[in-house]
Amino acid sequence: MADDKRSRQWTTLDKDLGRIGQLERAALYVSRPMVGTGIALAFIAIAALSAAVFFGQQTTNYVIVAAAAFGAYMALNIGANDVANNMAPAVGANALTMGGAIVIAALFESAGALLAGGDVVSTISKGIINQEAVDDSRVFIWAMMAALISSALWINLATWVGAPVSTTHSVVGGVMGAGIAAAGLSAVNWPSMSAIAASWVISPVLGGLIAAGFLAFIKKNIIYVDDKIAAARRWVPVLIAIMAGTFAAYLALKGLSRVVKIDIGTALLVGVGIGAISYVIAAPLIRMQSEGMENRNKSLKALFGLPLVMSAALLSFAHGANDVANAVGPLAAIVHAESVGEVIGEVAIPNWVMIIGAFGISFGLMLFGPKLIRMVGSQITKLNPMRAYCVALSAAITVIVASWLGLPVSSTHIAVGGIFGVGFYREWHTMQRRRTNNLKLPDMRRLPAEELRRRKLVRRSHFMTIVAAWVITVPAAALLSGGIFWMLNLIVL
Repeated sequence: MADDKRSRQWTTLDKDLGRIGQLERAALYVSRPMVGTGIALAFIAIAALSAAVFFGQQTTNYVIVAAAAFGAYMALNIGANDVANNMAPAVGANALTMGGAIVIAALFESAGALLAGGDVVSTISKGIINQEAVDDSRVFIWAMMAALISSALWINLATWVGAPVSTTHSVVGGVMGAGIAAAGLSAVNWPSMSAIAASWVISPVLGGLIAAGFLAFIKKNIIYVDDKIAAARRWVPVLIAIMAGTFAAYLALKGLSRVVKIDIGTALLVGVGIGAISYVIAAPLIRMQSEGMENRNKSLKALFGLPLVMSAALLSFAHGANDVANAVGPLAAIVHAESVGEVIGEVAIPNWVMIIGAFGISFGLMLFGPKLIRMVGSQITKLNPMRAYCVALSAAITVIVASWLGLPVSSTHIAVGGIFGVGFYREWHTMQRRRTNNLKLPDMRRLPAEELRRRKLVRRSHFMTIVAAWVITVPAAALLSGGIFWMLNLIVL
């Protein structure tokens, strides 16, 4: 009896300890968002204090301090939303773990921003606002402040709902809205805005077509052949050479502006040279790696794993070099106008401003990026290393083609468009194979709704949500910016 009593006591104690353990785990789960928010707030405070220290005046300039805080907030949001798109395909294809992707992206984004980020930025983002319309320095400063706040808030909202949006378009909308609020509709450079609006369609469609084209090539020449390993030995080095050459041209054209100015012709020559060298190196390595592999698709996925990781790292470097101005451009403009008292078309970015942008992007990715990485990498359509490789390669090629044509494009739209392109191509290809092989196709009209959704390889709900977010980004950021400028005008002007 005594043993039974002690046994019941221990059982009760175990249950109580189990409940306490569950309570602790629940508290830990609830506190995770609070920890991330706390770290983000600490970074914003440090950025504001740094501005007070490095601005170099005897009295604290509260306009610069506030601008630095909002610039840090903007950088955090760019890291949480935009950077996630570069790493999502590699994570979705299981070529990288979430932790590995975050470390690689943080390192290469920061390196790209600090080593190759542009040291001169256009203060009226790519000619969106006519400079004469905001030639008063005080009006200009508060217009840039409104643009900074509104674009950061919009990206934060998009990240919260799980929509990958263009940070470039958010800044464009913010600058446009503040310019309209400050000087009316005539202040906007409408031809530039028309080109940006065209990029809403051009970026994702071009990225999707290129990604689908490469996937079609891989399926025809590697996957659906009798000897997959022999085909991989022939074509994977060629694809690696194309990847290396494309990224070399991409980095030369978009990521090295601070080091040396390169036109598109020279960038393409650099790409051809690097591609040829890469082929010579990759061919024997692929042959060695493929020795003893089974003639199956799983072996092919292994051959594409390392190139995919390299492409994700290179995309992050180029993104940090090219897009950091989205975070710090309005801040640099405010710093210059406040210190010099004049409005000019281009200003140099101070080092402390660039550091805020680089570290803010990295912190934003680490703290809040996993949500978008999971959504883009695995919830739109199923990715494997070969499909993800096509997405990464299409992103670089699309930027080069768009630069050659003089079209403004969004890296976010290209990457997500590439994922859509791969998914929709798989849907079409699956149906074509069934028809070719004379497989019995069901009458789609008679299938229940749940079965119809299951047969789609691209989630339509995500597709509609993302497209809607893309369409309203510029007008939403513009309306928000105009309202913020109006409130600032009542308070300080």
